[in-house]
Amino acid sequence: MTSTMLTVKVDRSDPRPLHDQVAAALRRAIAEGEARPGERLPLAKDLAAVLGVNKNTVLRALRILRDEGLLEFRRGRGITVSGTPELGEVLTELRRFLAFAAVRGYGDAEVVRMIRELHR
Repeated sequence: MTSTMLTVKVDRSDPRPLHDQVAAALRRAIAEGEARPGERLPLAKDLAAVLGVNKNTVLRALRILRDEGLLEFRRGRGITVSGTPELGEVLTELRRFLAFAAVRGYGDAEVVRMIRELHR
């Protein structure tokens, strides 16, 4: 993963927050196959040094990618790539749909039941 990350720099004139830029760079590395499922990422402090940002900025980006289903955090094993961009997109849409259903009074269990019924 280090070859692409060495060429990536955050753009401080870009209106997007730095953590979103870092997340996008990591997302791109995963999408391009530079970081494959099961592969460990460098330490957050090392990524921060390469990108020229604070370690907390990198950690925030990593948490975003974890929530998207692209990364997995394991104590003692570091951070590994656990998914693909496609999986991340599906999980994002599922979260959005669950929020949509919740606003309309449907709980997660009810939504799962409806999906199972539709799938038959």
